[in-house]
Amino acid sequence: MAGRMVVGSAALAALVRPASAPDPAGGHRVLPVAPELTGLLPNRGLRRGSTIAVSAGRPRHSGGASLVLALLAEASRAGSWCAVVGVPTFGVGAAVELGIVLDRLALVPDPGPEWPTVVAALIDGVDVVVTAVPQTVSASVAGRLAARARQRGCVLVPYGRWDGADVTLQVVRGAWEGLGAGRGRLRRREVTVSARGRGSAARPKEIKVWLPGDHLTRVIPRPTAAAAGAAGRSRGALTLVGPA
Repeated sequence: MAGRMVVGSAALAALVRPASAPDPAGGHRVLPVAPELTGLLPNRGLRRGSTIAVSAGRPRHSGGASLVLALLAEASRAGSWCAVVGVPTFGVGAAVELGIVLDRLALVPDPGPEWPTVVAALIDGVDVVVTAVPQTVSASVAGRLAARARQRGCVLVPYGRWDGADVTLQVVRGAWEGLGAGRGRLRRREVTVSARGRGSAARPKEIKVWLPGDHLTRVIPRPTAAAAGAAGRSRGALTLVGPA
């Protein structure tokens, strides 16, 4: 498995550009995502400087982690550096299967009490930063990290509740495929993903997609109140960073 171990704050600093450096001139402003996910995002990709939250759902292992991996895959394949913070159970094997390049992936399984500092440092030099959201994160800290991402041209992907995100994605339903007559293996899951947000993303959207994907996507229009009433009547998808 490709990758290297990075330990301590000095090594972490070597991964990032100085905080005073600007967003790289001439860089692509929108990082690619899998074709089946483009309909969820207002720019049909991950716009640099944006905050794209992924709701962890209830229970936490309800498809959100697979959605996070799927969001990273195309950007990683295209050459972007990605980081995942605070997810000790991150599925490296699943990441490889989806096409995430481990040579450009930094993992910080347990950032400890310095979580805001670790995330801010990675925002300074990594294209996409995924972070599990601590239960104790304050609105002011969240706002500062989102502002830093805007300034630095990084895509911040909080995994968990995050108020004020540009777009919030959530797996709202899912069904596994692969088992039949009491035998077989779970192979893939058809999930319904909802998107809501601000500005051009204010209109809610839903799609159905396979995770892992096979490019089968259906866009589901949000029913109007009149249509919903009529329906009711008819009843009819390696670098480890740790403490020094």
